[in-house]
Amino acid sequence: MDLNLREIRPYGDSLSDGAMQLSFTLPLPTGPLAKEAALRLARKMGFAEADVVHMADLGEGFSFFVVYGKTRLFIDATDITVTAVKTDVWDRATCDEKIRELFGRKLKIVGACIGEDAHTVGIDAIMNMKGYAGHYGLERFAMIDAFNLGAQVEPETLLARAREKDVDAILVSQVVTQRDAHLQNLTRFVELTEAAGLRDRFVLVAGGPRLDHKLALELGFDAGFGRGTFAEHVASFVIHHLVQKRSMGSEG
Repeated sequence: MDLNLREIRPYGDSLSDGAMQLSFTLPLPTGPLAKEAALRLARKMGFAEADVVHMADLGEGFSFFVVYGKTRLFIDATDITVTAVKTDVWDRATCDEKIRELFGRKLKIVGACIGEDAHTVGIDAIMNMKGYAGHYGLERFAMIDAFNLGAQVEPETLLARAREKDVDAILVSQVVTQRDAHLQNLTRFVELTEAAGLRDRFVLVAGGPRLDHKLALELGFDAGFGRGTFAEHVASFVIHHLVQKRSMGSEG
């Protein structure tokens, strides 16, 4: 395959044909006028050969569209740098083995969804025994004591429980992102740990659908995980980071 990484375009029927699928809603009743509006919008966005392949009535004067089109724009993939968590990812059994070998005790991890966020799906997926998508949560790890505080936990409460349990790591989940609530809550939690002189005591991990490693680092966390993360990703990072901290401490 002759692929030019400096000019990467979307792929549809043939390489670099620029074909894309868009879906959106317009506040117009379903019909010819709404369809034409959707087509004109796609063309204004620069899509050639725009075609409405699906239109559905959402009721109350709203219509949903799926539009196919082609873009002439391209991306230079050689000019992209991604900030990502760079640690080996071990399976559950290997994580347990590494903890026994490296620490000789169970690791303690507490997690919660803080602030007004009432969604437990993220923290439960990582913490709860059943996990999700066939990947067990931290409660299933033999060498990890996992404490899931659930949702709508005040940052002060999470920090207090972390101190009470003398944990090694704190996981903070944020699903609700309207008006950047996740940024405010995460920033507040880091500031609390710093004000209490406890920032270096814990490994801080943030997670959520609009989070990545780069953003988490900018907010003051040690790592950030987004969609597609499983408990073994978090456990592996915590193990690596604790070993790194211990090594730095011994060198000092």
